[in-house]
Amino acid sequence: MTDMKKEQERNELHRAIWAIADDLRGSVDGWDFKSYVLGMMFYRFISENLTNYINELEHSSGNASFDYAKMSDEEAEFARSEMVNTKGFFILPSELFCNVQTKAENDENLNMTLDKIFKNIEESAQGTISEANFSGLFDDLDVNSNKLGGTVAKRNKSLVRLLNGIKSMKLGDYQSNSIDAFGDAYEYLMGMYASNAGKS
Repeated sequence: MTDMKKEQERNELHRAIWAIADDLRGSVDGWDFKSYVLGMMFYRFISENLTNYINELEHSSGNASFDYAKMSDEEAEFARSEMVNTKGFFILPSELFCNVQTKAENDENLNMTLDKIFKNIEESAQGTISEANFSGLFDDLDVNSNKLGGTVAKRNKSLVRLLNGIKSMKLGDYQSNSIDAFGDAYEYLMGMYASNAGKS
């Protein structure tokens, strides 16, 4: 039963990746596409991982309606040092994947917004034991690259489609099998593009 469920989740993930690839065809080269998909998947993963962790803490202490994603950045600062110590990084509510994706279509500076967020995530780990894990983490996800489009407007349009595609992915229960999603996605992307790109 578990294997069947896992296989179904894997197939859904592959379909979602194929749909994003199809949507961005002609905009992003296959080999670069891999970095964008995996980078955005990871951004979504750490956003949801942090949110779920904080929400569970609050819910278990009796605050059943609490939602970290709906807090103001100012209010959320109280959790920064504890989360950096516990998780190794910190993300403000306004910079969570879900909130950025919701506003992306109307953000004329989306590339700059994402660039700043990725820098903030990396900087949140500076001076801690997790610094090495987060340093340069998003280097392959260049949101200002001409590979996404020749103008800022075209790049942002590609980024909106990428964010929407990543949001549509059913990544399963993060507690049980979310890490598998990255391995599956990586293998699938390599299979899609390695032979075409002449790389192994």
